[in-house]
Amino acid sequence: MTTAASDPDAPVRSVLMLSPEPPYPMHGGGAYRIASLAHYFARFAHVDLVLFSDSGMPAVLPAGLVRSQTVIRLPIHKRGIFARYFRNAGRAFRGVPPLIDRLSGHAGELAQALSGRHYDLGIVEHFWCAPYLEQIAAVCDRTALDLHNIESVLHERCALTSSGLVALGQRRFFRCSRRLEAALFPGYSLCLAASAEDAAAARRLAPAGRVEVYPNSLPEVPVPNVREEPVVVFSGNFEYHPNIDAVEFLANSIWPGVRSRCPELRLRLVGRGDRFVRHLLPSGLNIEVTGPIEDARAEIAAARIVIAPLRAGSGTRIKILEAWAAARPVVATSIAAEGLEYRQDCDLLIANEGPSIVGAIAGLNAEPARRARIAASGRRLFEERYTWNASWRALSTALSPGRTGTAPLYTEDSNANRR
Repeated sequence: MTTAASDPDAPVRSVLMLSPEPPYPMHGGGAYRIASLAHYFARFAHVDLVLFSDSGMPAVLPAGLVRSQTVIRLPIHKRGIFARYFRNAGRAFRGVPPLIDRLSGHAGELAQALSGRHYDLGIVEHFWCAPYLEQIAAVCDRTALDLHNIESVLHERCALTSSGLVALGQRRFFRCSRRLEAALFPGYSLCLAASAEDAAAARRLAPAGRVEVYPNSLPEVPVPNVREEPVVVFSGNFEYHPNIDAVEFLANSIWPGVRSRCPELRLRLVGRGDRFVRHLLPSGLNIEVTGPIEDARAEIAAARIVIAPLRAGSGTRIKILEAWAAARPVVATSIAAEGLEYRQDCDLLIANEGPSIVGAIAGLNAEPARRARIAASGRRLFEERYTWNASWRALSTALSPGRTGTAPLYTEDSNANRR
């Protein structure tokens, strides 16, 4: 990797990144997106990372990716199911979205850490950190808010798939998030959205704000050489409410029908947060739960079929990109595939109700040639549109002169893009 420090021909720029999670290890969509931006700017700029951390430890990063790290430690809190629900009940009562609340209260510490610094660009990762605009803008010529999703849309959809007090709390968070988004988005020089749908939602919330699309993406890697197993894989962070709801939907409305038609298939849930979903899984249905693992890509690559049965959420699904990168066929709901460019029955299969999802899985299971065709098409789409290099081209356009009403953030007439 070429950085500004090692490439004397590159224009020297400075970028500050404020993030509530580290870019490495790349376990999950948030880390992949943050890493993609860090690598993009590190090709021609000095990047300093300010990281909110539960552990208080700096991230372990590739050499040369950032010039410096500053860690702001978050207070320790209990991570159990009941402790989480109790905290969120209090947040709903106070009218503060959960992760906005979790990351609040560090304005003075952040301002002190940044005192005396100056940057061409400050990037704030996730809407959860957006209230720190004042501290970032004080030391940055321009600011960008990287929207991994639209938080109000996420809570609104979670309310629709919940009931009782949980639905009431989600509706409260929806209203609070929408007010904050409308207030905060216009203050940033630029907002980056994960899809055209998210960009349109952001523009409706804050018509005065500047919004551009920066697609989610993955590093381009070869197709893993892994032998296929008779397994259907659903991967994700199972602490995340839409994934918890998806597991419940999968266990109750989809998997019993799949087992009836395809008794040789096993269901494998891959990812951390397994304690939040184990109680949802009926016995005797051949369902495996891995818990946290080092490399989810190997599990995805071994799947006969990858499923994304989400009924809520916002942004775009890294789990689908991972399946395409691994050349695995995907069955997804419309919400799970929202924001991705695809062709139905060519790059993936869309099904939204339990019986139609069962039919899609059973059909693919019975037709190896069709599985191979869809998998190959998904891999081609990944290579064309959803690698880091492809998304960087979109970002270069978004940051070019005239798109944001400001001067360019870098110059192209140099060796800045030399790898």
